[in-house]
Amino acid sequence: MQRCHTNVVPFMMVLLAACGGGSRSPQATGLGPADSLIPPGPLGSAIRRGRALLVATRDSLPGHVGSALRCTSCHLDEGRRPTGSLVGTYGRYPAYRPRSGIVETIEYRVNDCFRRSLNGAALTPAGDDMRDIVAYLAFLSWGSAPAPPQPNTRLQRWAAFTPDTAAGAALYGATCAKCHGPEGQGTALAPPLWGAKSYNVGAGMARVRTAADFIRNNMPFDQPGTLTDQQAMDVAAFVSARPRPDYRGKELDWPNADPPPDVAYPTAAVQRKAHPAPGRSP
Repeated sequence: MQRCHTNVVPFMMVLLAACGGGSRSPQATGLGPADSLIPPGPLGSAIRRGRALLVATRDSLPGHVGSALRCTSCHLDEGRRPTGSLVGTYGRYPAYRPRSGIVETIEYRVNDCFRRSLNGAALTPAGDDMRDIVAYLAFLSWGSAPAPPQPNTRLQRWAAFTPDTAAGAALYGATCAKCHGPEGQGTALAPPLWGAKSYNVGAGMARVRTAADFIRNNMPFDQPGTLTDQQAMDVAAFVSARPRPDYRGKELDWPNADPPPDVAYPTAAVQRKAHPAPGRSP
């Protein structure tokens, strides 16, 4: 397995700290265990390497990342930011997920992000890279008691808003373009939001309500929480409507015909439900 380049990770950590790109101290967010709890020896080395892979994913694992994003593009503050937090995730798997229609392991879930959000290729589930990433996720869950699955109320919250893509375009140009680029191409400060180097259509962030929730709580990066709910929805709708890479196999998502209403592509199960075979009721 490919090892993390030792000359890349420290540089990326310095760059992220300078640009506000997602590496804050645990004390800044209050989520997860303090770094002082990372043990010495092989386990500590695996935890630190796993964190480095999340922070410098594309540079460290170029064969598995097809975008200009890294894991911490969405999971800010090394996975400690409340929205998109990785704290406690280790204790929530295995878990059933409607999108795949199966009970997923945490390794499966990590690889789903590699395939979709990073528009790349899956890691070897039993390889060193996956082992170290999972070690870091386990560390972030230290002190978090496993709990039964909780209902996701995000969809219901954002259902009350009607997106205005024209207003979103104007707001993007005035507020977002300075970091993400006028054409969503990304800059040294922030990742691309559409185009060939962005996340693909199968990523969770490609869904309007998911993006609206992330934007409302985290953006603009230097003034998070200053946008209204409606503004977040408008920007999310504008960004989600921009072109981005396709995701091969997206028609197999939600095999039980239960996709959320903001999924932008049809699935085979929904089509079969809408058009049943002759002689069969839907």
